[in-house]
Amino acid sequence: MRAFARQMTERAKAVAAVGAVAAFWLAVWIFAASLVAQPLILPGPGAVVMALLRLVCDAGTWVILVGSGARILGGLALAVACGGVLAGVSVRSRAFARLVAPALSFVKATPVACVVVLLLIWLGSARVSIAAVFLMALSGVYFSLVEGLAQVDKPLEQMFRLHGVRGWRLFCAHTWREVLPFVLSCARAVIGMSWKAGVAAELIGMATGTVGERIYQAKLLIETADLLAWTVLVVAASWACERVLVWLLRASGPAAWRAAVRAHGRGTRGRSGDPAGAGAAAELALAVGDRAPWAPALDGLELNVPVGGRICVMGASGMGKSTLLALAAGECTPCSMVFQDVRLVEDVSALDNVLVCADARVDASSAAALLRLLVPGVDVHARVAELSGGQRRRVEIARALLCSGDAVILDEPFTGLDTAARDACAKVVLDLLDGRMLLLATHDAVDARALNISYIITL
Repeated sequence: MRAFARQMTERAKAVAAVGAVAAFWLAVWIFAASLVAQPLILPGPGAVVMALLRLVCDAGTWVILVGSGARILGGLALAVACGGVLAGVSVRSRAFARLVAPALSFVKATPVACVVVLLLIWLGSARVSIAAVFLMALSGVYFSLVEGLAQVDKPLEQMFRLHGVRGWRLFCAHTWREVLPFVLSCARAVIGMSWKAGVAAELIGMATGTVGERIYQAKLLIETADLLAWTVLVVAASWACERVLVWLLRASGPAAWRAAVRAHGRGTRGRSGDPAGAGAAAELALAVGDRAPWAPALDGLELNVPVGGRICVMGASGMGKSTLLALAAGECTPCSMVFQDVRLVEDVSALDNVLVCADARVDASSAAALLRLLVPGVDVHARVAELSGGQRRRVEIARALLCSGDAVILDEPFTGLDTAARDACAKVVLDLLDGRMLLLATHDAVDARALNISYIITL
């Protein structure tokens, strides 16, 4: 209750501060208008309000505003679609990025008036606003998406792919959530700029039945109050579009994640290439050879794991244990794996982190039960960022056990766990292994004994 009261008090203070700022600038406007004393140059607030009311009460105003807005948003939508495609190709091809970036940088630096005049020559006034918005917004969309895609968390993406999360589910669960902050930043800048470019194009092109034409007429007739009223309408429309689109973008992140979680297991292949969990586990025969020249200890090593076999790889840090397991995982994909470093989506729940990679037969209640078994007392709906290091480790173990695939691969899985927690986790792993092969990398032989692994490879 106190927190709510404090929040309401802070909001009231914020509203009061905004009101004080607005009152200050209104007073400055009134003073300047009285000082100029010439309504044709600077009308007072009252005259602008009356002009605004006339426009608002005129149905034709809304037809014109909606028409201009549709063309502006249409150009923006084209820029988003084209910019997304170009950014996707650029991230995969440096040669393409080098080819495209200079052209878009040139367009970005070109004055709007110059762009509009050229478009008028090429396209005529009817389509100039859509084209102008498209060109002016395209560079902003492109460079923001390229930067966002370049910053995507690659280890987390590898984790998703390894667990069979691909295609549209990978986009929803990972790519879109990683890129979204860059998209939001771009939207705040590009939407307002699009309205400016669109109205400027209409004004220069004298397109009939548009906001730009009305502003030009007000300028010709020296109806300054009407000109300011139209300006207020354009600013309000731009602000409203920005708020709505930013809200939709913010909502799209959680919505995309929920879609990926609800469709868990869809499209993945399980053991022996059958649908998830519908066959017997496969064998693994891996000749390392020269595939890891940076790890001399692996030179000439051959890893052969029979159906349902269990192997432990031991050695000091830096000998290549994680490299060997990564190579094995590539041969078994999709498989389940606990990585040496933490690979969880920090701002969603522990339960969702498990479900998003789980077999299609796993439901929320069984995943929650496993989490509570591995992490007694855990709130399965708590964000992963709120959990301790040991709890997060056990969330990863739960995720690995409920994922489909031919193998369970554990890279230092019991790091940060005490003896009792390690033994409890090892028992659960053995109970849920279900005939899958088990590969373990550790520097502690006790881990191998806890998992009943007798065959040990020492690097």
